[in-house]
Amino acid sequence: MTFSLPKTPLRGSNKTMKKTVLLIGATGLVGSEITHYALNDDRIEKIKIFARRSTGLTHPKLEEHIVDFDNLKEWRQDLTGDILFSALGTTLKQVGTREAQRIVDYDYQLRVAQAAKINGVSNVVIVSAPGANTKSLFAYTKIKGELERDVMKLSFPKLTIIRPGLLKGPRSTKRFVEQNSGKILSVLPTIPGLESLRPVSGKLVAHACIESAFDESLGQRILGPKDVLQFLK
Repeated sequence: MTFSLPKTPLRGSNKTMKKTVLLIGATGLVGSEITHYALNDDRIEKIKIFARRSTGLTHPKLEEHIVDFDNLKEWRQDLTGDILFSALGTTLKQVGTREAQRIVDYDYQLRVAQAAKINGVSNVVIVSAPGANTKSLFAYTKIKGELERDVMKLSFPKLTIIRPGLLKGPRSTKRFVEQNSGKILSVLPTIPGLESLRPVSGKLVAHACIESAFDESLGQRILGPKDVLQFLK
């Protein structure tokens, strides 16, 4: 379900100012695409990446920080800029326990958002999941719902939560369910009401993240799978 507060125009001067963007999750499917978009976007002056391992990229606009997310106090002073993109995430298979998954999908992202708020970042985009809900019976969507709720409590002037459908695209770690269900669902016709079942590329989600960060709106909103598909046009 898509939730949106009334839109308020940004001041006209903001349109011409180049932005410094921050990104966590740069080595993932969506995060890597956000990086490529940012490096080629004239509206962005600098992209500051905070990751556990190097992306292997070099670019005049790129500032890469190799960090320990368990020791945020050592680098939180570097979380300064205009826009924070949070695309961090993992799977139960990768980390082994629900507790470890929660640390990555909830704790790390919330702590970074809190530090960014203290440092004056006013615009945040978070990649979440369809069905995110604090009351969900599924651990993953419950974690995502709790993250959304608690980042909303930080009252950023602008917060966009992206809930894409099933993601497709090259990953450093293979995900059996996404690979095979994506192949099956991609041959189905588009059925109204079932947009969350339609596979979407990491490129499309990254495009939605970037453009929603730069549109003329303030407040909190959630863009669901159907909204993400609108960026195809």
